[in-house]
Amino acid sequence: MTAVFSKIGAFFYSILLFICFTLDIPCYPMGEKLDMDKFTITFEEEFEGELDRNVWSGHYQYGQTSEARKGSYWNQYLAYTEKGNLVIPVKYFADGYGGKGAGWYTAGIDTDTDSKNSFSQKFGYFECRCILPKGADIWSAFWLMNDGVYNEDCNGKDGTEIDIFESDKYGDFFENCVTSNLHFDNYGEAHQKLGAKAFFTGNNPYEEFNTYGLEWNENEYIFYINGVETFRTDFGGVSQNEEYVILSVEMRGENGIPSERENTPGEEAEFIVDYVKVYQYKNLISD
Repeated sequence: MTAVFSKIGAFFYSILLFICFTLDIPCYPMGEKLDMDKFTITFEEEFEGELDRNVWSGHYQYGQTSEARKGSYWNQYLAYTEKGNLVIPVKYFADGYGGKGAGWYTAGIDTDTDSKNSFSQKFGYFECRCILPKGADIWSAFWLMNDGVYNEDCNGKDGTEIDIFESDKYGDFFENCVTSNLHFDNYGEAHQKLGAKAFFTGNNPYEEFNTYGLEWNENEYIFYINGVETFRTDFGGVSQNEEYVILSVEMRGENGIPSERENTPGEEAEFIVDYVKVYQYKNLISD
């Protein structure tokens, strides 16, 4: 009987998702609960002590020189740890920073380093616990990537940008939500994307911690908020290659110039990350 009700619930949830996705409005997570019994941990970062830059390096930003990233600049050395958390701030530097001029600065860091501590994985469960940064036109993200994303071969099997969550809704009517998305086939004319799917967190994600997760197997991607499934998809053909982990903050705009706000001092914001943990299916771990 329980299985019957479970199937009925899944059916009505699929209808609700269809309505929300069609109307482009957020939905509450009401899918299956995450089953952690089938996983074993393979990567654990709780950001105790100083940020280990053999594990975390700049994402598309090398050394100490800042690089333009949409409406802001990235510099990996702005990311730091404090009280057992990673903090990625968004700051305005009137005199510039890292060789660039006046503007907003933040950071993107990833586990694709040049050291033996570089980390990437194919399949498993990926989770981040964090507080989102406040500010219109500012968004944080927890995502996966590999170089296969740039191949224009009409599918995402060799690599898909997997946006486990992006927080780009601050100041909107539906503010307390995040989105998930998929991208592949490079970022030009051949680019393909799923389209952002929005879900409420159930609290104020700019003041309280939430967990955002992805279960990834050879057949599908399953997204979670606080251990409850939001949706699942096999869009584009599921990536079959290892991908590395990224934590980042960006601002809307281009070439370091914000698109919807003046490039002048204003409120700073912080992306606060408690931990990043990655697990693998137990049946895929070699004895």
